[in-house]
Amino acid sequence: MAESDWDTVTVLRKKGPTAAQAKSKQAILAAQRRGEDVETSKKWAAGQNKQHSITKNTAKLDRETEELHHDRVTLEVGKVIQQGRQSKGLTQKDLATKINEKPQVIADYESGRAIPNNQVLGKIERAIDVGTRSARALRAQ
Repeated sequence: MAESDWDTVTVLRKKGPTAAQAKSKQAILAAQRRGEDVETSKKWAAGQNKQHSITKNTAKLDRETEELHHDRVTLEVGKVIQQGRQSKGLTQKDLATKINEKPQVIADYESGRAIPNNQVLGKIERAIDVGTRSARALRAQ
């Protein structure tokens, strides 16, 4: 019993600083004073909601005045389709079924909201059997 000393403390493992402590300004300064290599880097917009920040490029795009849009069918084409459909006694739904398209497609073409598609225009032309003058108006799109 004389060999064991109760006053002696044996440290098996010393804990290092936690992540928060290692990142603190005091810990960085202390490491620099000891001459240790310290690497610090500033994270861009760290901890902030900067996902939708306005940059110079965004402002430049906002000032851009050029309007880009798709050409639409003219109202003249819409009237030709409507007159041809009515002369055959077809509803928009009947014509759409006949050419395997949705009724909304016919409605869009007749109202001038549709983007011209030569395949659809060709199917409409054959289904309503338009004359040569009207066919040229349809193909001009």
